[in-house]
Amino acid sequence: MNGLLLRNLRLFFSSKTRVFFSLLGALISFVLYLIFLRKMMIQTWNSFNGTVKLLDLWLMGGTLAVTAIITTGSALSMMVEDRENSRLADLILTDQSYTKIHLAYLFSAWLIGLIMQIAMYIVMQSYFMLADGLELDGTIILPVFLIMVFSSLIWSIFNMVLLSFVKNVNTVGHINTILGTASGFFAGVYIPIGNLPNFAKDLMKITPVPYNAALFRKVMVNDQLTKVFNGVPQKMVANFKQKMGLIISGNSTNDMKILLLSLIILSVLGIILYRSNKNMVVSKI
Repeated sequence: MNGLLLRNLRLFFSSKTRVFFSLLGALISFVLYLIFLRKMMIQTWNSFNGTVKLLDLWLMGGTLAVTAIITTGSALSMMVEDRENSRLADLILTDQSYTKIHLAYLFSAWLIGLIMQIAMYIVMQSYFMLADGLELDGTIILPVFLIMVFSSLIWSIFNMVLLSFVKNVNTVGHINTILGTASGFFAGVYIPIGNLPNFAKDLMKITPVPYNAALFRKVMVNDQLTKVFNGVPQKMVANFKQKMGLIISGNSTNDMKILLLSLIILSVLGIILYRSNKNMVVSKI
């Protein structure tokens, strides 16, 4: 399985075009914030000192969630390519079992998602350090890394479930384009969840995306949030958290429970689809 894992990683990173377009959705979210959204958000919260750095961290949290969604989907496009070109059937004729081949796709997508999240974090942190003087908080590095690991896992499984129904690699491109656009909305990057009508909020809440973004944001903005809202009534702090999507379902514990439940549901669906896909591939040999 190690050989298959290395093969998938090599195929992904050897294509500069694939790497670039896997990050395009996250980069668009980042650029849109800088050009259009940032000024509007700063004006909304300009009565507090340190708002710029707080919103920078808020944007970083949402963009990391978007990165995990898109890059794992792009990584798993190789699975669809192999299936369409019958390479998957050829691989089964070697000494590798279908289970190992399947897990190699999943683990490679997980690793790629993790690596690309780290890369995107470095890009955003570096920019905001230069542009806004945002300091690197060493205390959040480990928690953020662990969330990256979890995010990459849940979205790798999600995309594997989604792409189990896809047989044409051109369709994958369309799906990834839709995911890239939709994930920025569902993560509350384009518009904070508190600014949306109730039906849009309810739509967002039935997906794991806003909860994943909230997990990142809560860790990343915690210290800066304390500085900005020092001495401010807790009701106002709670309003900011709800409006900006730091908390989605009432409290952080519930948010985490929903994410874990989503992971379990997706894993069960993945196992069910794995069996049907295995039978379909094996029947072609």
